[in-house]
Amino acid sequence: MTLDPLLLEVLACPVDKEPLLWFADEEILYNPRLHKRYQVVDGVPVLLVEEGADVSDAEHERLTAKAEKEGVRATGPAPG
Repeated sequence: MTLDPLLLEVLACPVDKEPLLWFADEEILYNPRLHKRYQVVDGVPVLLVEEGADVSDAEHERLTAKAEKEGVRATGPAPG
């Protein structure tokens, strides 16, 4: 599933209001600062504080390594 590029420019974590990492293949948005994962259901990000899931240290390591290896896009204005 792909999120609209304009939507990706404005999405932010509902807790710290900072950018999220978008893992399109897993349909999740991830905040590496807070170790919080948010689901995307049928193309709609579920960015409710109470719906965010804490991830383990191992899952955090997996997601951050994957983001670095695959060049996962962060939300917020596109560079350039």
